[in-house]
Parts: sequence; structure tokens; C-alpha cells
Amino acid sequence: MKKSLILALMVALTAGCAFATTEPLTTPTKQAPIVAPEPDKNLQGPKGDRMHKPHHKGKVNFEKRLNLTEEQKIKAKELRQKGHEEMKPLMEQIKDLKQKKEAVKLSRIAVEEQEKRIAEIDKQLQVLKKQAHEMRTKNFKEFEAILTDKQKKELKQMKKEGRKNFEKNKKKCKKETKCECPMMPPKPPVKK
Repeated sequence: MKKSLILALMVALTAGCAFATTEPLTTPTKQAPIVAPEPDKNLQGPKGDRMHKPHHKGKVNFEKRLNLTEEQKIKAKELRQKGHEEMKPLMEQIKDLKQKKEAVKLSRIAVEEQEKRIAEIDKQLQVLKKQAHEMRTKNFKEFEAILTDKQKKELKQMKKEGRKNFEKNKKKCKKETKCECPMMPPKPPVKK
């Protein structure tokens, strides 16, 4: 008798605790809005994004190596500022779409719907990235227009060296690290 009484009491307490901690059984009729996750503050620069890192030393070396005149330096600065202002809205759109994509990935919607939304966002991103590339190319051509033939040759040599260094660092990174490298595509998952 005591055993059955204790067992009944335990079942009643367990059921009562479980019922008390559950939420109402009503299901919401509306889907919750997709909210982008907050960016990680540890990965950001002083102005709130990764793009604002001091490049003063590199700029000085660049100008010195090309042997730019004061007039060319002023014109180059104007071109940089103009290009930055033209590019800013485009980069904001890209940033917003990436946050939207991340929010879709973290949402609890059906996988098929998730994939559909991500595919739509990827198409939009691809168009915007192409526009950004075209804008950078246009800006670079405008910069090249202020250079002399000798400076253009030096710039071509600098680009060649930059590509060579990039490839060298990419190979070095691949050999020396086993971690995720920003220069390398993600590794496929290992099947067990």
C-alpha cells in the first residue's frame, strides 16, 4: 500500500511540475519576423566594421614607389573619396543581404523554404557584387588616367608582385595551418 501511494504521489508531482513549466498549447498563426543577428564586436574595427583599418604606411609607400606628384596625390585622393562615396550604398546593401542570409540560416523555418530564400538572396548578392566589381574597375581606370606611362608600368609591376605575394601566402597558409583560413575555400566535411 505504501509503495503504491508513494508511486502515485511521485507520478502526480512529476506530471504537475511538467505541466506547470510548459507554455500554452496554442500555436501562433503568424510567423515570427526574421531578425539579423548582432555582429560580433570582437571582429570589428574602430568604426564598427572590418574595412576601417589604418593603411597610412601602405598608402605612403604606394605614392612614393609610383613617384606621384602633389597634384596627382590630390587628384588620387579625390578619386578615392568619390569612389568610396559611390561604393558606400552598394556595400551597405551587400552587408544587409549577408545579415538577412545569416538570419534565414538561423531561423526555424522549413529547410526547403530556407534554401529557397537563401538562393534568392545569393542571386541578389551576385548582382550587387558584380556591380561593385564594375565600379572598382571604373575607379581604377580613372586612377590610371592620371598616371604617366612610366608610372603605369610601375603600377603594373606592383600588381604583378602583389599577385605573386598573394599566391605565395595562400600556399604558405595552406601548408602551415590546419585551421579555417580566410584565403582558402571551406573544406568539405569528413564522412565517418
